[in-house]
Amino acid sequence: MDTHETPLFELPAPAIATEPFPFANGLGPAAAGGFVAEDWAQALAPVEGTLVQIARTLEARRATGERILPAPGNILRAFKRPLAEARVLVMGQDPYPTPGHSMGLSFAALPQVHPLPRSLKNIYTELHEDTGVPVPAHGDLSAWANQGVVLLNRVLTVAAGDAGSHRKLGWESVTDAAMAALAARGGPLVAILWGKDAQALAPALAPIPIIASAHPSPLSARRGFFGSKPFTRANALLVEAGGTPIDWALPMAAPRS
Repeated sequence: MDTHETPLFELPAPAIATEPFPFANGLGPAAAGGFVAEDWAQALAPVEGTLVQIARTLEARRATGERILPAPGNILRAFKRPLAEARVLVMGQDPYPTPGHSMGLSFAALPQVHPLPRSLKNIYTELHEDTGVPVPAHGDLSAWANQGVVLLNRVLTVAAGDAGSHRKLGWESVTDAAMAALAARGGPLVAILWGKDAQALAPALAPIPIIASAHPSPLSARRGFFGSKPFTRANALLVEAGGTPIDWALPMAAPRS
């Protein structure tokens, strides 16, 4: 999410979610429910108490009428695929604050979102220029996640309409633990860090190779994001480390929800 980015329009707001947060009782139930891969649950065990406390805080805020985004079942979606499969890390900031947009993967949007968020549209422009693949009209990046692209936001929830509102809620400790687990696991793995906030995390990811550039936000994309070729560069680094490249092509039709 780009904190300077305002949505072009809002989808009709869905009813406020009332289902429980899947990590409210710890990582064991979250893993058993398929919300977190088993090896990610083990890696995040040191911050399990923080996750439980965050769930309590979110529940209290929801009780006052605050709309929490994304939907509870998507909050830990970046950890749904196994840690062992991770090949590329793409760090974002926090979820899109427009109801109906965020799907729990950094920069991705739910299939029905139109027009696309402007940062994602710029990512697609660079994707096409870098790799030549056609780009879809939808913003669902699940096809990347399914190949081991960890699309991780620094903060995993947000209040509807209030970008950055859940920073300092405890999520930074959780994503610190996730980055530490990736660094400890090692390669073949590449980190893509767009913008100064993401690049400040580089020391925590050593010795993972890093591709850094300006953020894809409309405010900065022309100051070093366009032309940075992150997709082909990531694949070259993966192959150099003995890994398998990512197929960056996305399905042209929006996946069914």
